[in-house]
Amino acid sequence: MSESMIIDGKKYKYRLLNQEFHCALDVTMHYIGGKWKAVVLWYLRKEKKRFSELKLLIPDITDKMLSLQLKALEEDGIIKRTLYSEVPPRVEYEFTEEGKSLIPVVEAIAQWGKVKANTEGKLVEVEEGS
Repeated sequence: MSESMIIDGKKYKYRLLNQEFHCALDVTMHYIGGKWKAVVLWYLRKEKKRFSELKLLIPDITDKMLSLQLKALEEDGIIKRTLYSEVPPRVEYEFTEEGKSLIPVVEAIAQWGKVKANTEGKLVEVEEGS
């Protein structure tokens, strides 16, 4: 049994997707949590992308992991996959209308990370081949 949140002295939890969630943040992190989902969403926030374009933008992700993340985001209704009947076939990924509501969330998380990184670290240039 998951923990519950307390509001006005009463215990509550969210139930959806045949699961129980402790709080609203727990629900949000179900959709965008993990190492790669938010990064994928970051690169899709302005325009649709092909698998190969995402792979170039996120070189540390494996093909399998990118495929799994895209599939999960699609199943959750956050992004949509469009297959074009061409030779070779072309597939593009983009936000759904519902998914677009996450763009400000992803941008806010990125802004927080930028401030944290600039305050406690530094931006360094990566040399080609590194």
